[in-house]
Amino acid sequence: MRKWIVFLILIGSLLGLVGCTEKTTAGKESEQKNRVTEQEKKLEEQKASEAAKKAAAEAEAKRIAEEEAKKPKVINVVDPSTKNIVKSFIPVEMGFGTDNERYRQELEKWARELARGTDTTPGYDTKMVLDKIDANGQVTKGKPRVILEEAELVTNVIEASANGGEVFLPIYVNESGYKPEDAAYLSEVVVATYSTKFNPSITGRNKNIELSAQAIDNVIVGIGDIFSFNHTVGPSDAAHGYQPAQEIVNKELVMGIGGGICQTSSTLFNAVDQLAIDYVEWHHHSLTVGYVPTGRDATVSYGGKDFQFKNTAGVPFLIKTIYNSNGTFTVEVRTSAAFQSLLQKR
Repeated sequence: MRKWIVFLILIGSLLGLVGCTEKTTAGKESEQKNRVTEQEKKLEEQKASEAAKKAAAEAEAKRIAEEEAKKPKVINVVDPSTKNIVKSFIPVEMGFGTDNERYRQELEKWARELARGTDTTPGYDTKMVLDKIDANGQVTKGKPRVILEEAELVTNVIEASANGGEVFLPIYVNESGYKPEDAAYLSEVVVATYSTKFNPSITGRNKNIELSAQAIDNVIVGIGDIFSFNHTVGPSDAAHGYQPAQEIVNKELVMGIGGGICQTSSTLFNAVDQLAIDYVEWHHHSLTVGYVPTGRDATVSYGGKDFQFKNTAGVPFLIKTIYNSNGTFTVEVRTSAAFQSLLQKR
């Protein structure tokens, strides 16, 4: 009987343990489920918060955009070299959108003055100072040609006017059109020459011919280069050694400083005219001159009329002058033997 009692007690204990185990397992499952629910809730709250922030940011961006749209658009014209703003303006105040033709005309006038300068302010455009060969056969460097493209600037500004912003000046720098290694050979062959005569006894005028001849001597004219007589010779005034001599002004012979330099420019014209060059600027005297045939002269005046030509002959060439105090003046055009067959003539 005692054995049965012990047996029953053992069975009861085991059943109790099983019951406890079931209760413990059920509790853990419930706790885990609550934890998952909490995490899901936090994730939902986080998503809602992020969505609210995004909506607020979009609303703020829209508000700023609307405010910006109400503001007048501003154009800043920038110098690409210095990064400085050269002009800042509001297009609508100049007629953009209401009178586009007037707006374009205003821009064209401004671009022209910016490029070419005014009476008080120099422009961006500068003529090329051509390289020269010195007495030792070394090249003396000049300066490149600088051009501000007016039409391109106006177009760029108009295209940017609706939204505003920066517009960079379209500035182009052109170096002389020859290779440095060719310079030493450009005096090899004479391809064109022209001579004029003068009275050896008129010392003032002859000195002016001599000085201007020295100024253009040994000048290298590369392919595509533009030669300017006034820019190359410079001021023909007393400060630069020029003498009083007769010159033609308004169909009259008058005394002036630098008279006679037109014989230099006219002799140069007749020499280079034998080549296939293009004339940029060329003027006749108001009276006939005795040192070249009628219509074959080229008058010049520093700060006024100029003689300019562009080298379209296909090869670089050298201008050589020969002043002889006995009364002859010669201009030769030379190039290298390698270029001679490539040179284009009229």
